[in-house]
Amino acid sequence: MSGRLTFLLPLLLCTVLPVSAITTPEIAASALSPDCVKYRVVGVCYWLLCTPFGCTVRTSVKVQHFRPDLVISAYSATGENPWSEMSLLSPPLPGTAEGGGDTHPRSAYQHSKIRFKNADAIGFPAGDALAEFFGQFGYICAPSPQAFRPYFLSTLDSLAWRSGVPEMAWPEALTPGLREVGKDGDMWGNIFPRAGAISQTHDYKAAAVIAQRVADLVTRAGQPHIYSPLTASSHDGYWPPSPVKEGDSSNHLWQMLTPQKSSSCAVFPDDSATNTYADKLAADGAYAWTLWRPYKCCPRRGQTFLGSTG
Repeated sequence: MSGRLTFLLPLLLCTVLPVSAITTPEIAASALSPDCVKYRVVGVCYWLLCTPFGCTVRTSVKVQHFRPDLVISAYSATGENPWSEMSLLSPPLPGTAEGGGDTHPRSAYQHSKIRFKNADAIGFPAGDALAEFFGQFGYICAPSPQAFRPYFLSTLDSLAWRSGVPEMAWPEALTPGLREVGKDGDMWGNIFPRAGAISQTHDYKAAAVIAQRVADLVTRAGQPHIYSPLTASSHDGYWPPSPVKEGDSSNHLWQMLTPQKSSSCAVFPDDSATNTYADKLAADGAYAWTLWRPYKCCPRRGQTFLGSTG
């Protein structure tokens, strides 16, 4: 992957970037946020250590913290991922993935609008600065994603992403109130079908629901889409996060990257000072967030893991 990116960078210098473009160094720097890490000690791990002189039970501290796993983008113009260095990974594909954006203008008397967003999920660009930042907290859990790896590119999943097949017939898509993003009096949209079209008049809310759909998809295996699952198995002293579930702040958090950079994390629907989210609207319909997820782990102190608390 790194060799391919080196080849693409000169081409990007000659490309007109989206209004909401954000670069890899900016994304990496955004993760230096104590508000999102939420580091804490949650329990104790027990290990059996055996030597030629006998066996003893040793303990280690069990910690939990969030890590930046993915950069998830939702954008209107095909090929214009706001993460500038990654935009060439999702070019328009003639005949399968070309146009994007709104399907038609909304008339004054209409109370709904169909919007379409492309979406990408790419491994967070971890670096030395992030490692140094995490080091100040103490023992740190290893991440499950690979940096810069594309886990989902909607242009490659064009059949399911543009048609909603087969998820449009699933019970989650047909049952009102089931698997939706929002709260009483402010429903943003449904998770299913996990596709690029959504009925939503507000562009920011539409993009947020699309991002939530992608997170729901890539953190589960065996889904009817073209993607690379971001799943990991627990092992002695290591507990990776479970699949993302909308509205659950103990399971995942979102940090906005563009069009507005944020140093804090929240779940959708996130609060807005004006409640209109006008300050978060992108002129070009391109948005990006970092998806943070919680990990638990403890240092190994013996050959055999006996169990843990917390």
